[in-house]
Amino acid sequence: MIKTVLFDLDGTLLPMDLDIFTKAYIGSLSATLSGGEGDVAKKISEGTMAGVYAMVKNDGQKTNEEVFWESFDKFLPAKQYRDSKEIEHYYNVEFQKIKEVCSFTTRAAEIVKKAKELSFKVVLATNPLFPMVATESRIKWAGLDRSDFEYVSCYESSHFSKPSLGYYREILDKLGLLAEECLMVGNDADEDMIAKELGMQVFLLTDCLINKKGRDISHFPSGSFDALETFLVSLKV
Repeated sequence: MIKTVLFDLDGTLLPMDLDIFTKAYIGSLSATLSGGEGDVAKKISEGTMAGVYAMVKNDGQKTNEEVFWESFDKFLPAKQYRDSKEIEHYYNVEFQKIKEVCSFTTRAAEIVKKAKELSFKVVLATNPLFPMVATESRIKWAGLDRSDFEYVSCYESSHFSKPSLGYYREILDKLGLLAEECLMVGNDADEDMIAKELGMQVFLLTDCLINKKGRDISHFPSGSFDALETFLVSLKV
């Protein structure tokens, strides 16, 4: 019996084109932290991308935050930016402007509310490549609040990233959950549906579908928010 629903955020509860969002984020971050200096902006961009790659490859020995800044430090001194007033300003002010490249649907908050009404525990299983401050912002852009979820993954506390099975195991261990009692809902055929390998049930939300490897997705329960709501209800029948 399913007791907990894990929701992805980017492209799931928060509709977006991930490539457009990533380009806007990297461009905005590098422009803000560099103060307009071209060479510095280039290094910030390269360092950020290298840090993201390092987090995706994280083997669990360190937090994603630690491996990000260790990788970034190879391009520019991490201590100059980590926990600085500049980066605090960036996430509180400039990052908020990126909301413009995202979409919005009232169905996101409605489906989370519906899951709770059906007595499911709700977890936000977003790829932990961002600090919590950035994740909280994106949650609000989706019309939700951090308090809507029992747990929210972020780079400060995660030791793995999607599509590593370690990412999902870490959530299960932290919350004392059994895989077979969980449903993972996401829009990425690789990063989200891989949870099925651990024994979780899955649902592929197709509104902003990502299927880079052209996988056969016909065996996954899938569809729009309406189809997801029907699926959630069916789990309680």
